[in-house]
Amino acid sequence: MRIKEHPVLDFEKKQIIHFYFEGERVEGLQGDTIASALHALGVKVLGQSLFKHRPRGFYCAIGNCASCLMIVDGKPNIKTCTTLLQPNMSVYLQKDKGGLL
Repeated sequence: MRIKEHPVLDFEKKQIIHFYFEGERVEGLQGDTIASALHALGVKVLGQSLFKHRPRGFYCAIGNCASCLMIVDGKPNIKTCTTLLQPNMSVYLQKDKGGLL
């Protein structure tokens, strides 16, 4: 789900980056954040609320809220809306507060 054509803006072709989401190999584009790459793939739920386990999605996109916290390369509580996508990253949904490192 990406904007590919626009009457005023031009979109340059970007390099494809492969990464893993929930163990499955998927792809994003260079310059994507983890959350924007997942959103483009149709992933709308990035986590769940701690007590009522309600779905959480892309909300502020500037790192102020906790709606996009995920486990990235084994580290919990990573703000995926501000973390740039890197090749071969491993990303998992976080269903709790995350552990201390």
